[in-house]
Amino acid sequence: MRFSVLFTREASGQLDRLETTPASAKRLKAVRKTLGLMETNLRHPSLNTHKFSSLNGPNGEEVFESYAENKTPAAFRVFWHYGPSQGKITIIAITPHP
Repeated sequence: MRFSVLFTREASGQLDRLETTPASAKRLKAVRKTLGLMETNLRHPSLNTHKFSSLNGPNGEEVFESYAENKTPAAFRVFWHYGPSQGKITIIAITPHP
């Protein structure tokens, strides 16, 4: 199933900061690749998607974590939930691994 990706204000700001920081070019490329895979195949093995139990969405939704980087200090992760409607996912954060 193909998904439309929406961003919270916070996630959009985090992506903007990556885009405007020249030193983050490699991380930005990894995050963009992850977002592209999320649109087409949330079960892609490289995403290593799993439920993130320490956080809930704004309306109590289950939150998931997908890898943008792996085996890297402070590897970036994309946190998201399904919705607000069918066929959509909402990115709530793009941050280094907590």
